[in-house]
Amino acid sequence: MAGESDAFQGEVVVPDVIGMLVDEARSVAEAAGVVLAPPDADGPPLSALTWRLPVIVTSQDPPAGTSIRRHGSVVVTWDSRTSGVREPRRPLPRSRPDVAERDTGDDRLDRR
Repeated sequence: MAGESDAFQGEVVVPDVIGMLVDEARSVAEAAGVVLAPPDADGPPLSALTWRLPVIVTSQDPPAGTSIRRHGSVVVTWDSRTSGVREPRRPLPRSRPDVAERDTGDDRLDRR
């Protein structure tokens, strides 16, 4: 349209944001002239869904290299289970059958 500024006209190429942290992906997308969006257009915004943990983008639509209108949406999904730094779970203590068999409840009998 004749009244629109040049910033809103034309097409841009969608960047590859898969594998990036959401904050980094958002910066890359903004620099490319597109906006990241969550899969549910009627749901909360992306920032509200991903603010707690550093989550990694696992897919995007449209794919990288696609031309879309400037400021168009790129829908991303993420997996918070593989994101962030987490302490590994420690294994449960192994039960010792020899101790369980000897446990009679009477401490006087266990002192041999």
